[in-house]
Amino acid sequence: MPSSSPDSIHTVLVVDDSAVIRDLIQTALSPKYRVLALSNAVDALAAIYHEQISILLLDVLMPEIDGLELCRTIRNLPQFHQLPIIMITAKDSLFDKVQGRLAGATEYLTKPFNACQLLQTIERLIEINSLKN
Repeated sequence: MPSSSPDSIHTVLVVDDSAVIRDLIQTALSPKYRVLALSNAVDALAAIYHEQISILLLDVLMPEIDGLELCRTIRNLPQFHQLPIIMITAKDSLFDKVQGRLAGATEYLTKPFNACQLLQTIERLIEINSLKN
């Protein structure tokens, strides 16, 4: 897990098959965070092993391995039990939100997302996670 010193730059991993969404999130977060933006679950799994990821943003609807499956996979890896995971998706029914939580998501935000709300959520989760470590 990453160190939580105030001087460290936290890395946010964004996994979304939409280049437009990846760019929007990267633009919103890059002034404050190091952002890695990937388009699929396979690349994301490789990245969490090779990078010090502070928080993970996942789309639900992706080809091949969707965000829910990726979230469940990550939650089954002991070293990532505490990794904050935010689902960011267009699926906004109560059923979808419950599925996200059952898969292991820490938070569930719907598209279109508010950049300020996303930043506040990330800051809060990083702070909570740093207190646990």
